[in-house]
Amino acid sequence: MSTTTIRIDDDLKARVAAAAERAGKTAHGFIVDAIAQATEQSELESDFHLVAARRLAKIIATGEGVPLGEAREYLLARVRGKPTRRPKPRKLGS
Repeated sequence: MSTTTIRIDDDLKARVAAAAERAGKTAHGFIVDAIAQATEQSELESDFHLVAARRLAKIIATGEGVPLGEAREYLLARVRGKPTRRPKPRKLGS
């Protein structure tokens, strides 16, 4: 394990200490958890953007996709637990 030094202003240091106490953690543990959480979120966002770019490339290459309204209706039905059919891609903009 390595050591890293960060410089934070006194106000933020006090806020971190108070938040750590509320969470039942040391300030160090709170900061390490916050860094891990931010790193995981960044990785998830990066993966999301990679998947989105691949899907957009496929839409551009094939000219096929699912209109937003149909995709939205499908997803809302799924979230509500209602039986629904997956919309089929079709040529867009024609």
